[in-house]
Amino acid sequence: MKNECATGCCKSASLTKDSVADIRAGRRIEYISLAWTSVEVLAAVAAGAIASSIALIGFGADSLIEVGSSAILLWRLNHEFGEERERTALRLVGGSFLLLSVYVGWEAVKSLVKHQSPHVSYFGIAFSAVCLIVMPLLARAKRRVAARLNSRAMEADSQQSSICGYLAAILLGGLALNALFGWWWADPTAALVMLPIIIKEGIEALRGESCDCH
Repeated sequence: MKNECATGCCKSASLTKDSVADIRAGRRIEYISLAWTSVEVLAAVAAGAIASSIALIGFGADSLIEVGSSAILLWRLNHEFGEERERTALRLVGGSFLLLSVYVGWEAVKSLVKHQSPHVSYFGIAFSAVCLIVMPLLARAKRRVAARLNSRAMEADSQQSSICGYLAAILLGGLALNALFGWWWADPTAALVMLPIIIKEGIEALRGESCDCH
């Protein structure tokens, strides 16, 4: 088709058969992401409450934002492609990044100031190890579909899944170091290191263009 976006993201474009298949693939991966991150929320918050672990509860909060991000993308993918709707979805995902940065920063600083040391949580260690495997796989699948749809909103959502994977690594390291050596400060310190990355992704999503239409 001449003068149309390949994915039909411009208002004047009509969806091709390949575009419809890509949209369906995007919906499938977002449904999978929604289901998995919902499990993450329940498991992390429950384990965090039992172990008095700010890190686990914080990870659960991140997973809750990831649930919201997947819900935003499902809303996006279940409507006709349009530039304004794409921009709205991108802003919402960007806003969720900034919400995450506020929560992670607050909890990390509070843990350091109060010298809060969680109890050893072997379930939390195993759980974070599984998340460390699953989240990068979800992020990669989202990036592939985002590239085919030329969707900046879905690309931003894939970055959020990647950050969730990074936080899983931080969580695993913090819980393991606390269990092995009693280094209670390891997790909140690592979380603070992640903040610039999270904030940068949020600002880029809020400022980003919805798609490259020519």
